[in-house]
Amino acid sequence: MTLATPLDVHSATPIAAVQTRQVLHVGCGAADPAKLPAAFFPQGLWSELRLDIDPKVSPDIVGSITDMSVVASGSVDAVWSAHNLEHLRAHEVPLALAEFRRVLRPMGFALVTMPDLQQVAALVAEGNLEGTAYISALGPIAALDMLYGFRPSVAGGNDFMGHKTGFTAGTLAQHLTAAGFAQVQVQRDGAFALWATAVNPG
Repeated sequence: MTLATPLDVHSATPIAAVQTRQVLHVGCGAADPAKLPAAFFPQGLWSELRLDIDPKVSPDIVGSITDMSVVASGSVDAVWSAHNLEHLRAHEVPLALAEFRRVLRPMGFALVTMPDLQQVAALVAEGNLEGTAYISALGPIAALDMLYGFRPSVAGGNDFMGHKTGFTAGTLAQHLTAAGFAQVQVQRDGAFALWATAVNPG
């Protein structure tokens, strides 16, 4: 992928020359340092603050991404959101993005990823709704899982895993721009995911 990295979005100062930065990992799930993409958050240069709505995963902060009032405004250098926005209702997405921007310092950045519904739709159009599209750490993933949430987790009682909305590259860029982010870049990775970076202009 050719997404902006921290070197790009903080081009005024090489990342190795600055003090440790803090990334707010929203919807973090169970603790695992490997969940931070190393290209954006090199080990030793970033400290992780974990936020999740599920207390069972023992986050640093229990809370919803639509109301992170416990996190001070302008207090973090980055927000990392992996497969969270699709779990919101459509009308809640602007609330979450507004919160992402609020907690970011000026020129801080958000990194988000979620299913690419345009590619998922191609699978459905081919009649492949429940066949394996790829293998994840949780197991086989089908188009149906990307549309509505990972079925085994939902069946096991984890309602947080249900999906309530979705995005294409175009609509994700529109939402980020409408939230006031700058330097918005969205990429389709060809593996059923969208990846986007966006900078808080201050």
